[in-house]
Amino acid sequence: MPIKVQGDLPAKEILERENIFVMDENRAMHQDIRPIQILIVNLMPLKEETELQLLRSLSNTPLQIDVTFLTMNSHESKNTSTSHLNKFYLHFQDVKENKYDGMIVTGAPVENMEFEEVDYWKEITEIMDWSETHVTSTIFLCWAAQASLYHFYGLKKRQLPQKMFGLFWHRVLNRKIPLVRGFDDVFLAPHSRHTEVSIDDIRATKEITILAESDEAGFFLGMADGGRKIFIMGHPEYDRVTLDGEYKRDLGKGMDIQMPKNYYENNDCKNKPLLLWRAHANNLYTNWLNYYVYQSTPFDLMGTPDFSSISMD
Repeated sequence: MPIKVQGDLPAKEILERENIFVMDENRAMHQDIRPIQILIVNLMPLKEETELQLLRSLSNTPLQIDVTFLTMNSHESKNTSTSHLNKFYLHFQDVKENKYDGMIVTGAPVENMEFEEVDYWKEITEIMDWSETHVTSTIFLCWAAQASLYHFYGLKKRQLPQKMFGLFWHRVLNRKIPLVRGFDDVFLAPHSRHTEVSIDDIRATKEITILAESDEAGFFLGMADGGRKIFIMGHPEYDRVTLDGEYKRDLGKGMDIQMPKNYYENNDCKNKPLLLWRAHANNLYTNWLNYYVYQSTPFDLMGTPDFSSISMD
């Protein structure tokens, strides 16, 4: 089944060229099923790029997915046109009476600021609190994972001596939990961040189950509340060239940036990056949609999610 988006969303044409089935609103009206309602809170500066990455990640499922994009009312976006935001995005006040099967909160380039210094901190914490009663399961990505761990559990982030940048090896823990079903014992995933939450602090938080970690990059994947909260410290949604673009952008600014690890063939930035994480990234989002959204959400989105029926075999 397809992803349902507005017919003139720029990402739609690109996805169709990649043979990803995308349906606009008119065709979706003739489908006699209830689509899965996913809210994407897009905090990234290049919103159109992030839209494309996340829609690709959500496309590998037989479910029909209806996506709504949300932007912060308390922040002025400088890298995405006002016309794009006005046409394809809503604000929290537009959706706060709704309920959603799933929500994804993206990362944001504000990690060097204290959480309370971020201009939309009050708004994003209100959304996080709202999600506990209005969303079946939420994925928090990178900065959003750090922010949610701080907001819900009081876990503080810390500055890294140098940017965690590149592809890093992770090992799977708690293999019987459905979110990591089908994963290899070890896998690569992208990271691009200057801060982290100590994995020891996360281990000491009894409400959180760690599902994947890295000797070098630390915490990668975990969950709480039986899967109602999913924390991902990296960027599994990244495209082949996202890290390449970040690296060359920072080089062009004269910044002291190290080459992304395990990324370029022969460690030569002139070579095309190898795509080594897409299969696990797709598996992660498909497992989330299947086990923590579709199989757990009430049909009319008015009941309380029940995760007790999810098989842990």
